[in-house]
Amino acid sequence: MTEAQLHYNAVARRLHWTIGTLVIVNILFGILHDPLGKLFPVMPIHKSIGLLVLALSLFRLFWRITHPAPPLPASVGRVQAVLAHGLHWIFYALMLILPITGWIFSSAGDRPLSFFWLFDVPKFAVEKGSPLAQGTHNAHELFGIAWAVLIIGHVGAALYHHYVQKDGVLSRMWRGAPGA
Repeated sequence: MTEAQLHYNAVARRLHWTIGTLVIVNILFGILHDPLGKLFPVMPIHKSIGLLVLALSLFRLFWRITHPAPPLPASVGRVQAVLAHGLHWIFYALMLILPITGWIFSSAGDRPLSFFWLFDVPKFAVEKGSPLAQGTHNAHELFGIAWAVLIIGHVGAALYHHYVQKDGVLSRMWRGAPGA
């Protein structure tokens, strides 16, 4: 196996770091929307970032299916490998579930759903106060909290592999193969 096959390709790496950054910013915006809302229009930005995450995640999922992940180093045990693969697929699910639940319950609002004030996004037919609006709002918040916890674990595991195990797991996503 070549050195390049042991690393994620440039598209996968850029999608990973872009989506990851947007998700972390959006989780913070969601948690801190009351105090931040006094400084700038945080919720329209939160919703726009969510829609951007959805679009990028659909492309990322397509890319992942058509470009398999590089194998984990041999030093990664079977249990760790199963947990890592499971967590990655949970992340893919959350990259779709969170924006979709946000889009659904935002559709029940009175204001237009705008994408960074460039254009309005079509809304789903959801009535304000309906069980669907309330259920998707609750799911959005619960999944958002769960995702924040999983992201902390993901970052912790990556740092553990880099600084303690020194097995190259983080470098697979941090940079390409030498000379690539």
